[in-house]
Amino acid sequence: MNQAVDLTGSAHLVLAGVEMRLNPESAVFDAMLEGWARQQRSRFLKWDSTIKPRLQMVRRFWRYTNQYPWQWEPAEGEAFISQLQTREKGLASSTGRGYENQLKMFLEYVTDPRYGWLALCHEQFGRVPVQIWHELNTATHTSEYEGDPRRRPLSYDEVQKLFDALDGRVEEIRALKRKGVLCALRDSAMIKTYYAYGLRRREGLGLDLADLRRNPKITQYGKHGAVFVRWGKSSKGSPPKRRTVFTISEMDWIVEVLEHYLAEVRPQFSPGGRILPSG
Repeated sequence: MNQAVDLTGSAHLVLAGVEMRLNPESAVFDAMLEGWARQQRSRFLKWDSTIKPRLQMVRRFWRYTNQYPWQWEPAEGEAFISQLQTREKGLASSTGRGYENQLKMFLEYVTDPRYGWLALCHEQFGRVPVQIWHELNTATHTSEYEGDPRRRPLSYDEVQKLFDALDGRVEEIRALKRKGVLCALRDSAMIKTYYAYGLRRREGLGLDLADLRRNPKITQYGKHGAVFVRWGKSSKGSPPKRRTVFTISEMDWIVEVLEHYLAEVRPQFSPGGRILPSG
């Protein structure tokens, strides 16, 4: 066994000061998960969206097998996926492949001799963890799009009905002389902005007034010729990606929507630069 080095998540660092005499199996398993979490944090991966779900999947597999990682074999992994397909009739292939990849990455971590888990398990239990996922029992990604074919984008008529409903809600609240007109106008502008520029939820919430840009090639749109997105979806621990989305002629109606919103609605909310405040 190669000697472990002082990497983030190494066995001798995670287990420093941990008492293992009463229940060494549970102590080592918990330490493996803690070490894997530390290793992922060092790569700047997000806790809620990446690290936490991965740890939950490993514990879910542990509860299913009632065995520890140094006891796992390919048969347990194959039986686990087979059970999921039976119990969860609508289990998507991408979801199943994601489960397999999460377990595979955990085993890649604990079987890497640089982290010391192989030597520790051999000394404590006489067995070592092995990689149970290989090319013959894992799903492969062969298609670029794996979404449910029953899902489809809204037709133009359906989009128009949605916008009419948003505008109708504003008029209904105003006719009843009830509170909420400004919030309804804000919601209408928000949804239309998402649609016109193809934004994700976080991208829209992160927009500030300074992100509205001019497009020198289309001067008639004024300061609404483009939107600078600063909170694009990040990947592999990188910061949020940035991109510029130009206002196109097919969606030029959004210019009037934004101008009305910024002139009439936005000043009524608390001061600040956010275009679409959440409250």
